[in-house]
Amino acid sequence: MRIGIVLLPQLRWSEDRTRWRRAEEMGFDHAWTYDHLAWRSLADEPWLATVPVLAAAAGVTERIPLGTWVASPNYRHPVPFAKDVMGLDDVSRGRFVLGVGAGGTGLDADVLGDPELTPGQRVARFEEFVDVLDLLLTQPVTDHEGAHYTVREARMLPGCVQRPRVPFVVAANGPRGMRVAARHGAGWATYGPGDGVGAGEEGATGAERYDAWWAGLGAMVRRFEQVASDAGRDPAGVDRYLNVDASPVFSLTSVDVLEDAVGRAAELGFTDLVVHWPRPDGVYAGDERVLEAVASRLDAIRAIGT
Repeated sequence: MRIGIVLLPQLRWSEDRTRWRRAEEMGFDHAWTYDHLAWRSLADEPWLATVPVLAAAAGVTERIPLGTWVASPNYRHPVPFAKDVMGLDDVSRGRFVLGVGAGGTGLDADVLGDPELTPGQRVARFEEFVDVLDLLLTQPVTDHEGAHYTVREARMLPGCVQRPRVPFVVAANGPRGMRVAARHGAGWATYGPGDGVGAGEEGATGAERYDAWWAGLGAMVRRFEQVASDAGRDPAGVDRYLNVDASPVFSLTSVDVLEDAVGRAAELGFTDLVVHWPRPDGVYAGDERVLEAVASRLDAIRAIGT
């Protein structure tokens, strides 16, 4: 089991650079940041841009893979974003991982004044978005005419450091999105059943609710395995990433809580677990001393998932 960590882009770089360096020094297997313009309950708090944060993180780390958790087409066009992806892969010397999802409603979806899309329309746009990104990142010149995007002689030189392109980790909870993961993903990512927040939200406690969340996650895993098989993809050949902090219990409440989550995730076939750097209050609130304790036991915690 690999253990990754999300660092929300809320701190000035003069302070945040230390956290990114520490994530690598602690031994986490990958490090991520959210790709939003503003996010949910933190919308009125500081929130910095994703691409420059990851570029700066690449400059203060040497080994740890870095990624978006997750980018969406809510406010991005695949052509300029593919340039950003190619650039991040270059400055990180081949350590960039593209986490990508359909995007939901709310702040990111409304900020440009675009008409609101139905869930089906969002997924259709997502399918085309990922298809076009794949084309852009695997060939020097791309033309495309689709329902959502037009691309004319888009040049992507010199191409990605990683070949044939950066790995995609495709976040999806429904069957159509899962088909995108099966078609394009080195990995499938999920936040499990529910709205994708869980930990730190009011009322998000209780052993029964926690067990029910894991049971619902198991059903989603079985759905993904069926979708992948139907698409001609061996489900065992797709890495599985879990945002465990979407559950009703914050994973870094204690070392024991994380160890329990790793064991449950491993039983469902997950290869990667993603936790969040503790915040002082609100969503993902926790104690950095627990993070330090987890870091000191990472090898033993990983071994639970073997």
